[in-house]
Amino acid sequence: MEPPEETKRRRPRRGSVERPVSGRTYRGTWLLVAIPLLIAAFSVHKASSLPPPTLPATFNTLAASDLAGTLARAFPDRRPGTNGAIGAAEWVVNQFKQEGFTTESDYWRAEIPGRGHVPLRNIVAIAPGRSSDAIVVMAHRDNPGVGPGANNNASGTAALLEIARGYANPAAGTGPAHTLIFLSTDAGSFGALGAKRFAAESSYRSHVLAVINLDSIAGSARPSVQFAGDTPRSPPSSLLETAIASLSNQSRELVGHPSFVGQVLDLAFPFSLFEQAPLLGRGIPAVTLTTAGNRPPASLTDTPGAMDRKRLSEVGHGAQALLTSLDQGLELAGGTSSYVYLGPRYIPGWALELILIAALVPYLVAVVDLYAFCRRRRIRLALALRSYRRRLGYWAWVGAIFGLFALLGVWPGGEPAPISPDTQAITHWPLAGLVGFVVLAGIGWLVARERLMPHGPVSAEERLAGHTAGLLALAVLALLVAAVDPFALIFILPSVHAWLWLSQLRGWPRFLTLLAGFAGLALLVASMAIRFQLGLGAVWYLAELVAVGYVPLPLVLIFLAWLACAGHFVALTTNRYAPYPSRAERSRSPLLRVVGRRLVIHSRPTPPAEEEPRVETGG
Repeated sequence: MEPPEETKRRRPRRGSVERPVSGRTYRGTWLLVAIPLLIAAFSVHKASSLPPPTLPATFNTLAASDLAGTLARAFPDRRPGTNGAIGAAEWVVNQFKQEGFTTESDYWRAEIPGRGHVPLRNIVAIAPGRSSDAIVVMAHRDNPGVGPGANNNASGTAALLEIARGYANPAAGTGPAHTLIFLSTDAGSFGALGAKRFAAESSYRSHVLAVINLDSIAGSARPSVQFAGDTPRSPPSSLLETAIASLSNQSRELVGHPSFVGQVLDLAFPFSLFEQAPLLGRGIPAVTLTTAGNRPPASLTDTPGAMDRKRLSEVGHGAQALLTSLDQGLELAGGTSSYVYLGPRYIPGWALELILIAALVPYLVAVVDLYAFCRRRRIRLALALRSYRRRLGYWAWVGAIFGLFALLGVWPGGEPAPISPDTQAITHWPLAGLVGFVVLAGIGWLVARERLMPHGPVSAEERLAGHTAGLLALAVLALLVAAVDPFALIFILPSVHAWLWLSQLRGWPRFLTLLAGFAGLALLVASMAIRFQLGLGAVWYLAELVAVGYVPLPLVLIFLAWLACAGHFVALTTNRYAPYPSRAERSRSPLLRVVGRRLVIHSRPTPPAEEEPRVETGG
């Protein structure tokens, strides 16, 4: 018995224009993903830690607490460029000199969003060792300026000074095995500029074997270790495991670290508000010990009385124990790599990259099969590809305007580094600039839309050509992402696998599938909003990272091309798609020419009306 005609329309046969994607080929190719999954399972390694120190730590919690309180009370506003910043730097120099250290200072200037060009200063004190290879203990002394900054980061500076005191004027033969560098950085709360300066310009950078960064270590939360870089790099697993073990031995509780998902996101979009990030990005092993989460605190209540001395003691003793372990057995640590830490075990980064690339294969096979289907049916793709090119041209125009405004200083500018979430530059964008940007972007769309909007019925074959062209463009973008940063595939995989099926869906499932393709972008925004407590300002924050040049240009260009793909599929889903008009159909003037012609016509003087001839009638 033949099914009803309505059922036939709802379920097109496989291999037809209404159902062109081969689900069987797509599902079968997913079996290939099992191979990299199996490889990843066998690539899991156990992270080894260095032996604990043989001597007890001499960290004096009371002295460190007093130092932190003195710094916070004397210089409550230590933002770069302020008198408090200058005073705090001199205070640190005097503290080092009192212990017998000779200090070195590195002066430079940098532009900080919301603060302009300001003078900055790094301070270095050195305890010579038997080896020229160096271990660095560092802490930034500035604060966001919201409160006195007792925890952020007078506590880290005080611990730095207290640890350094234990290595001042050692007896003969009792000095450290490695050269110890005690580094007080500037602008740590404003993009880790001091750490970035040290990694790029310091004469010691080529001798550094490991860095211990102390940041906000007197909070009430449990101690944790941060180890994300500003590139997809991680510290040696032995350094990370030793840092966690040192803190755990002191606090007697589970030490925090980024979750599995958080670490994958940090590899896909490298970002951190702590100072280990620029060091790792330049191949220097580094970890941050802190009692903050993913974002250092900035509060009016960050006063000396609010410091948790118990946490200060735990992290201070843990940092000193870590330094001693590294000094005694640093041969197990070295270099940087990418991995995801799972407690005492870790998955190498190359295994994750292999899985993500393999997850792209089913889509690529399905798209190639769809392209072959169009060739067999003699469905031409040229006009559909031109339609995508038109949309790509529009988004290139939008990106060019945004970049031009950044070069002209319309947007808040600064160093290509993470921006302090507490600065007004994140949310206070100039209204005139935004209006101008929107107006220019709107003009670009008015010019582009004339050849993108349908002017007549669109056949099923033309619609399929549009889907195929969009999927081919998306395949090229996915391959480019895999070449630039395979971890970033996590953001584009939802769109490639969701939008593959738009051509054979109808009704509300089609719209839900379209929305599912934006899951990667939503994941990035949600990560910034939740993990770094940016809330609704996450979109503005990401835009500011692009404006200052922190996001690499190749990824920005790929994102603009992805937006063109998204607009292409939105038009197809909402029945607003049309293939690029042929030469005969393009005979009509473009929008601006039509507008200009009408303006010329209306500007001409109106000729006087001729009198109608009188017709006299006899009467």
